[in-house]
Amino acid sequence: MSTFEELREKQIGSQEIFKGRILHVFKDDVELPDGNTSIRELIRHVGAVAVLPVTDDGKIFIERQYRYPFNEIITEIPAGKLDSAAEDHLEAAKRELKEETGVTADEWIDLGVYYPTSAYSDEKIYMYLAKGLHRGEQKLDEGEFLDVEVVPLKDMLEQVMNGMIPDGKTQVAILKAAKILGI
Repeated sequence: MSTFEELREKQIGSQEIFKGRILHVFKDDVELPDGNTSIRELIRHVGAVAVLPVTDDGKIFIERQYRYPFNEIITEIPAGKLDSAAEDHLEAAKRELKEETGVTADEWIDLGVYYPTSAYSDEKIYMYLAKGLHRGEQKLDEGEFLDVEVVPLKDMLEQVMNGMIPDGKTQVAILKAAKILGI
């Protein structure tokens, strides 16, 4: 059985083009599997977490937040950037859920990792389902503005299937949670 290693490209050079707070842009020279060379432009990202908090009666906490690149208010699940690549993913998920919604949870189910833009970024989003929820006080980061709402998971699943939720991490988490919870 093939391991598909014959598809691997080899980095032969790398130049950092931009270093920002959240992302770093690189221009890499690569050797292709056939021996020719090419250029890859990519974004390096520290990683992120996303949480789908589900109440005992099958409702979820969602957020509406303005997203500058699209000039739209987007419906999403709670999520946020890791403080560092070494940060524990579950602890980061707990932090982001508490900060953005004020919610804590007794049970955490790993929904896996999601690669949002594998063609040009190494960002990984570690996703979790949170159950056994307890409400508390929201503590948004400075400059963070969002609206939190509690809605039936079944309704959000329908919106995902009808194309009304464009955010990828939210789609994947809702679909996985619906399958796990038998919805």
